[in-house]
Amino acid sequence: MNVLLIGSGGREHALAWKLRSSPFLKKLYCAPGNGGIGDIAELVSIPVADHTSVMRFCKDNAIDLVVIGPEAPLVAGLVDDLATTGVKCFGPTQAAARLEGSKGYTKDLAREYSIPTAAYGRFTDVESAKAYLATQDAPIVVKADGLAAGKGVTICETIEDAHAAVEACFSGAFGRAGAEIVIEEFLEGEEASFFALVDGERALPLTAAQDHKRVGDGDTGLNTGGMGAYSPAHVMTPQMVKRTMDEIITPTVAAMAARGAPFTGVLFAGLMITEDGPKLIEYNVRFGDPETQVLMMRLRSDLLPALVATAEGTLDKIKLEWNDETALTVVMAANGYPGTPETGTEIKGLDAALTTEGVEIFHAGTKKVGDGFVANGGRVLNVTALGNTVAEAQARAYRAIAKIDWPGGFCRSDIGWRAVAREQE
Repeated sequence: MNVLLIGSGGREHALAWKLRSSPFLKKLYCAPGNGGIGDIAELVSIPVADHTSVMRFCKDNAIDLVVIGPEAPLVAGLVDDLATTGVKCFGPTQAAARLEGSKGYTKDLAREYSIPTAAYGRFTDVESAKAYLATQDAPIVVKADGLAAGKGVTICETIEDAHAAVEACFSGAFGRAGAEIVIEEFLEGEEASFFALVDGERALPLTAAQDHKRVGDGDTGLNTGGMGAYSPAHVMTPQMVKRTMDEIITPTVAAMAARGAPFTGVLFAGLMITEDGPKLIEYNVRFGDPETQVLMMRLRSDLLPALVATAEGTLDKIKLEWNDETALTVVMAANGYPGTPETGTEIKGLDAALTTEGVEIFHAGTKKVGDGFVANGGRVLNVTALGNTVAEAQARAYRAIAKIDWPGGFCRSDIGWRAVAREQE
């Protein structure tokens, strides 16, 4: 098959790395890709937001499947436009992508179909939002309704903090994404990222991961797109997986079909595992980043047939096998992230780092210059390792990082710390 992969991050490098091993793959293209992806796929410079250009490329290059990595093209309806030309896509239609494109849409769906989630309110102006806050206790969570690159969520320790978060949204801090907001109760528990392939009717559970959103050690500092992750997630026991499928994923698939917007692609449920069981925090309609990096390291089966079956509605024919080992990824980010990152800094030592046992390095924001790489984004590298335990995977990842010479970047030193402590109990 000829496959076009859309995206440019570490998630896409991990997907390309896994797709590359499929015996069914003939040619792999990536638009726009990055420095690392260019080593295993042909990079194409078509503007992804120009759907006509993407459609023309697919026709000219006999593309059999388009795999869309990031959320923006999905919310913009790229799948719908490609469908008019008969090109198969892995990813939801624009209508189904509302599950990520509007947090309020998902909250209303959860309420209508009795899917467990936090109590909430939806607001389009400062006054009504503050009136609602006057009836609530802190901590409380304020979310921009639309796509905000993973940065539109504020956990507010006081009602005064919540007022400031509301004002920030409506004053344009997140652009159009903050024109409407959701305010919801703060849930106590342990977070997990759970993934399932969905073909419109059926859902096939993948596996779970836990990520680290805060920029600093000990889960301190500003929220980011994710500074690291590991899988499997200890909190997602077989019983919890069953409850998640029965109470959250399966009802969502049925609800979307009933609404005339059947979901196909991957459902990424952000969960809080509470004393009462799993509760839905939010949905993403694509693979997570950096969770994909650890999922692909653990997936034993061929990814490509699973993606095709998802697009064709034949997931009942797919069975996936997983490596029992733990995978852990550490994000190396450019200095300045999650603010304005320093780009153009040279990265050395990657070949030496790759000699570390069990390690793969996925590029998230690099550009190839000559025979080397420079930083070209906020999150730049994902140093990923397999190990028999979380501690072993963690040690291997940091052993590889120690071989990377990049003064222009940084990383957290404690990815997986809770899981390592749990192993030592």
